[in-house]
Amino acid sequence: MKYILSLSCLLAFFNGIHAQKKFAQLDLELPTPNTYRNAAGAPGHEYYQQQADYKMNITIDDKTQILSGTETITYTNNSPDQLSYLWLQLDQNIYAENSETKLIEVEKMEDFKSLADLDAKNFKYDGGFKIESISTTQGIKMKYAINKTMLRIDLEKPLAAHSSISFQVKWWYNINDRMKVGGRSGYEYFEKDKNYLYTIAQYFPRMCVYNDVTGWQNKQFLGRGEFTLPFGNYEVSITVPEDHIVAATGVLQNATTVLNAAQRKRLELAKVSDNPVIIVTQEEAIKAESNQTSKNKTWIFKATNVRDFAFASSRKFIWDAQNVKIANNNVLCMSFYPKEGNPLWERYSTKLVAHTIKTYSKYTVDYTYPVAISVHSKAIGMEYPMICFNGGRPEEDGTYSEETKYGMWGVIIHEVGHNFFPMIINSDERQWTWMDEGLNTFIQYLTEQEWERGYPSRRGPAYLIADYMRGDQNFISPIMTNSESIFQFGNNSYGKPATALNILRETIMGRELFDFAFKTYCERWKFKHPSPADFFRSMEDASAVDLDWFWRGWFYETQPVDVAINEVKWFQLNTQNPTIEKAFLLDKNLNKDQFIGDDLNKTTIVETINERDKDINDFYAKRNKYAVDAMDIKEYNEFISKLSPKELEILNANKQFYEVLIDNIGGLVTPLIFEFTFKDKTEKIIRIPAEVWRLNEKQISKVFIFDKEVTSIRLDPFLETADVNLSNNSWPENKQPSRYQLFKQQGFKGNLMQRQIEVDKLKKD
Repeated sequence: MKYILSLSCLLAFFNGIHAQKKFAQLDLELPTPNTYRNAAGAPGHEYYQQQADYKMNITIDDKTQILSGTETITYTNNSPDQLSYLWLQLDQNIYAENSETKLIEVEKMEDFKSLADLDAKNFKYDGGFKIESISTTQGIKMKYAINKTMLRIDLEKPLAAHSSISFQVKWWYNINDRMKVGGRSGYEYFEKDKNYLYTIAQYFPRMCVYNDVTGWQNKQFLGRGEFTLPFGNYEVSITVPEDHIVAATGVLQNATTVLNAAQRKRLELAKVSDNPVIIVTQEEAIKAESNQTSKNKTWIFKATNVRDFAFASSRKFIWDAQNVKIANNNVLCMSFYPKEGNPLWERYSTKLVAHTIKTYSKYTVDYTYPVAISVHSKAIGMEYPMICFNGGRPEEDGTYSEETKYGMWGVIIHEVGHNFFPMIINSDERQWTWMDEGLNTFIQYLTEQEWERGYPSRRGPAYLIADYMRGDQNFISPIMTNSESIFQFGNNSYGKPATALNILRETIMGRELFDFAFKTYCERWKFKHPSPADFFRSMEDASAVDLDWFWRGWFYETQPVDVAINEVKWFQLNTQNPTIEKAFLLDKNLNKDQFIGDDLNKTTIVETINERDKDINDFYAKRNKYAVDAMDIKEYNEFISKLSPKELEILNANKQFYEVLIDNIGGLVTPLIFEFTFKDKTEKIIRIPAEVWRLNEKQISKVFIFDKEVTSIRLDPFLETADVNLSNNSWPENKQPSRYQLFKQQGFKGNLMQRQIEVDKLKKD
């Protein structure tokens, strides 16, 4: 039989296809599973990763601020591929005189708000690596070429699969002043006591990652996209002034030669203490500041299975430490800070390190490294294996604002948390910033909430991302954007992915299911190199929840959540009982709104024809249509006699039916959380999964059945979906300030400690 498809059917068909695109599977966007990375999101049976081992001798000249070094790299090719050349990273070259990093920045004159800003633009600094030689371990020179921040070594003989090569590099560079040049590492100069504090990283030529996803990850370092590195073992000797204290990745090997007897005793006590123990006191640090020595000594550290190595050095360092037990592993949590960091740092830093290690281990994987270190620096926070550099400095009088305190707490938790992302779960930072920053910010939020009840976290809760998501779409990037091409870096790579995971955990999957899936991903990829597809697939594989719609909307697109209550219709069943229904109609007629003409006619028309001539009124005019007669009763009895007891029960239950029409204005599909308030002031929450939008992503309707009359309806009552416009979430319309708007109202800001001092003075006066 032949069927004719009408135009309306065609339109309905194509609208259906359009409606389903939000719920289309990600198969076309994700790479095809293979023997290296399987369809479940786990490492495949042929997964491999390279290894890079380093032996280094590093020297810092405290007079010239020059770092010089030699390294022997042993590179093991565990891939099935033959490699004809090797790629190394030269990150310091972003400070070279011929660097393109500054040239690619977009600038306007309005960006320069002071003479200091103009001076900074013209500041000359001879940065970048000075490579003196690259040779085999037998001293034979190797051919190499430098392309900006990348160095290629051309091998005389290709490196075969499952074989190793060792070679030596000698170099030096001028350490950057972090206060003038900026940067993730460098030095800070303290004018008052003529001392330097060095926080050193990206200071040696480092091997690039070679893997099954990108081949060589040799994208140029432009400043944003951080460091993608292979795992390896390190043995590093660091020569600094004799009175310096050094903090570094790994375990100190020669404490007997670099620490005095009292410091060694305190260190041993700290290893078994549940509270911080001072190893180098403030008094000892102040003495070293004033008695500067010209002699040197060498600190030796070893680190196993790490992807990088960083250190800090200064005679200004106070040092404290405590132990924390993670499974069967004792972790020495430590802090190094100048007196300028007190009283904040001595009071909080090491306790924050210990808390972070414990909390992250609970939600991700057990921390297996032997130490975790927080170093105080004035500049931005930055992370490396077992060590991080963090800001948060009080005023000179020792007071500080609440913002400074929370800023310090947050940055320490965040940077220590980076030990897990990406130091252990080693994602490609150069390509996908969100895989370390976003996942880390999410666990940071959980850690902050377990540190202090009601902690005012900057990122994580859904409502905090609403301002960003409602912004100009021309300046919002998908999360799945290369690190160097992102608009609004912090919101995109930190805030939005952390929010997305919170929504998954709290609203879509539930805590128990989410936590199991997230921990499964972390366990699968600890000390390995995961990709975005591995994360997406693992979360679905371990939960049995199809999340392709969620990854697509939150990670591949930029549309916001904005759902609105368009219309609410109220229905009641017709019981067919004439006594009830005719009384209902009479009441409705008596209380209906009156047309103004009908109302005026009552006085302006003195007498109608049918009022004057009674013969005009017939049967219908005289009949009381609201009166119940015998026939009504007979028909009702016949009707109910045909009903089953269950049907009769439903008919007489006096249920209230509400049809709610919901518009998806923003475009991002979302679960719907309804709060119904009834006439008796009670409330009910109903949660609708996001799949309700699967056949129509623009508008849906739902019918709700209650025993009581509803007086109001509200969407997203707990601010859990990141809805960017709460004003259209209520029926009847509610113009009261939203919780989000109330949250944003701030009181007095600033250093309340100093303010209180002034208040106390006024009281005395």
